[in-house]
Amino acid sequence: MEKSKILYAEDDPTIAFLIQDSLENYYDIEHHSDGKSAFEAFDCKDFDICLLDIMMPGMNGFDLAEQIRNKNSEVPIIFTSAKALKEDRIRGLKIGADDYLVKPFSIEELILKIEVFLKRSKKTESVAQKYKVGKYDFDPKNYTLNDFENIITLTQRESDLLFYFIRHKNSVVKRQDILKAIWGDDDYFMGRSLDVFISRLRKIFAEENNIVIENIHGIGFRFSEK
Repeated sequence: MEKSKILYAEDDPTIAFLIQDSLENYYDIEHHSDGKSAFEAFDCKDFDICLLDIMMPGMNGFDLAEQIRNKNSEVPIIFTSAKALKEDRIRGLKIGADDYLVKPFSIEELILKIEVFLKRSKKTESVAQKYKVGKYDFDPKNYTLNDFENIITLTQRESDLLFYFIRHKNSVVKRQDILKAIWGDDDYFMGRSLDVFISRLRKIFAEENNIVIENIHGIGFRFSEK
């Protein structure tokens, strides 16, 4: 399954490297160091979400966001900026941004924001689609697995978790990222709940030798289909 595509505009090379390095396992991220080139990319390609710094050469983030909004009123926009004044936040939101993260912020918080907005965006219209998982057709919208002989009805959590794994298939995903994306937090009890749902999915796919949910010790999991 294709990764979600992110347009990332940031002129600080150190910050840009760190963000790209942290996100590239989960998303297809395209970086530009100025607003003009970022908009040129947006004008000719499809992106699922935009991460925009404000202070950039040529065209600043506010102007870039306005240009993006003039072309597309739906794509989620998140500002990532050192400008912490309330006036800047208000201006960004009035332009049409969906959120405003003040630097420094945690990668975990950024990923959580991205996942939330992808769920609300056109990307999650794909939830209405069905996905082939082993012998099953998976319908995330109706929480079902269908092998045309039997229909397994999943709980919402099971369905959300399986859909998250499908979106990140063959990539290592951290426990805390899963918990924050699906449960909204990563405390001890939610972690134990995650383990229960992992066990349930493994049981469902026990006879599917090509489906593997692998424990990555000290990190998280990798869902793969051979």
